[in-house]
Amino acid sequence: MAAIKTFIKKHAILLYFSLTFIFTWGCMVLIVGPGGFPMTAEMAETMGPLVYTGMLVGPITAGLLMTSLVDGKAGFRELLSRLRTWRVGIRWYAVSLLAAPLLATVVLLTLSLFSPAFMPALLAADGKLSLLLTGVMTGLMVGLFEELGWTGFAIPRIRVRYSVLSTGVMVGFLWGAWHFLPFWEGDSFVAALPLALLLARLFSWLPPFRVLMVWVYDRTQSLLVVILMHASLVFTTLTLPSMELTGLQLLTWLLVWAAVLWGAVIVIDKASGKQITQPSIQERAAES
Repeated sequence: MAAIKTFIKKHAILLYFSLTFIFTWGCMVLIVGPGGFPMTAEMAETMGPLVYTGMLVGPITAGLLMTSLVDGKAGFRELLSRLRTWRVGIRWYAVSLLAAPLLATVVLLTLSLFSPAFMPALLAADGKLSLLLTGVMTGLMVGLFEELGWTGFAIPRIRVRYSVLSTGVMVGFLWGAWHFLPFWEGDSFVAALPLALLLARLFSWLPPFRVLMVWVYDRTQSLLVVILMHASLVFTTLTLPSMELTGLQLLTWLLVWAAVLWGAVIVIDKASGKQITQPSIQERAAES
């Protein structure tokens, strides 16, 4: 038993991500059935909401399970403490809640000068209140369930060893890969544009946004603030880019959005005195 506990603690991060993928993808396969992926358009329309709900099982289940195995009751007390940390200054709430929707709105309004297809969906929607409420409620649920795992367990442990940038990029790419199944389409690997869309959806903008999330957590140590930041991102993706965007227009939005987020990472790093790219304490100790 002692050997098992030692193994779990030594490989806690690897086990967390492995369990997250197993629980998430396993739950989604149970929902759609064997051979259900890639989903057809009809399946995506009828079963999509249930599949996306099933996705949330992975991060929170893996995070709470690993917290129990690695740290026990003390780990849950520490997790609750970070969840209840809310006195962090109004500017961090402004960053967490407004950064994603404001940047996305600027990008879409700029692109709309070239095509009306890029006009923010919320501005053109008939049922604005319904769309707003759906975005807010979905965002809060997704943010809570995901970040109790990503930031609740994995990110603080990775951050000890790596910079904000390295931590965010590593988790961001894994975060993107974790989204693979619902974005996998029948022609994703048989034509250049669908493959480019799949890669852009998974790996173009999620890593830079995760870098920003790690930076916010690093400065606040507040799990609550990161949950709100994730919620604002989900709200943004549900209410601003039009669901009618397809093909080259969708690819354009994804790549420009990613470029703006990477630009924000660079600007913040320069303005903050290298808070994003400076080595971790462990890295600096190893270099000295």
